[in-house]
Amino acid sequence: MSTRVAWITGATSGFGAATVDRFVAGGWRVVASGRRIERLQRLVDRHGADRVHPLAFDIRDEAAMRAAHAGLPADFAAIDLLVNNAGLALGTVPAQQAELAQWKQMIDTNVTALVTLTRLLLPTLIERRGAIANISSTASTYPYPGGNVYGGTKAFVSQFSLGLRADLHGTGVRVTSVEPGMAETEFTLVRTGGDQAASDKLYAGAQPITAGDIADTLWWIANLPAHLNVNRIELMPTSQSFGGFQVHRE
Repeated sequence: MSTRVAWITGATSGFGAATVDRFVAGGWRVVASGRRIERLQRLVDRHGADRVHPLAFDIRDEAAMRAAHAGLPADFAAIDLLVNNAGLALGTVPAQQAELAQWKQMIDTNVTALVTLTRLLLPTLIERRGAIANISSTASTYPYPGGNVYGGTKAFVSQFSLGLRADLHGTGVRVTSVEPGMAETEFTLVRTGGDQAASDKLYAGAQPITAGDIADTLWWIANLPAHLNVNRIELMPTSQSFGGFQVHRE
């Protein structure tokens, strides 16, 4: 049996980097895409160019995405698994104070880029009876103040995953929406513009999900028997639960 290949987006940090490590350790080849070439090169240095093929481009740049895909070496071209991990949250303020440019950036990254790459790889995934794992969030289900567009984009990812399942019926392609809760990565640093104190305060004492936890979850999903599909999986640290409704009183 030939070595299987995964394309993992957002591979330069957090869930993405940990997932590259997990799948290479399991014997897969990985196409690792992200914006920061120096971080992608570290993955190559760690695992070897025969196991990791780096693609440095902004996921929002469709022309760059298509060029990167067209230039894949033969050993990395037959994609068996797409992990749509690239995404971000920007800002924590209420909608009426939010910056429209940040909203558009989240939509362009979390929604438009995700569907563009998915559509590009669907013929190969169908041919190989492969799988798609879309990284959504508990924010897709549980709203919170300041979540506004970020939560909306993740709700799209979860629903899009279910729609793909319906459309891909009979092809053998499996689709899963992975919906993590509080996880300690660079997520909050990006969201707050690099505020390390805010990140430290959020995760202090909470024993949050780790990048390795999500990598292990994705490994489990990808290696289930071909007749099993996990439609969606929601994960929270034991310390986190849904807190219910807000009530404003005069």
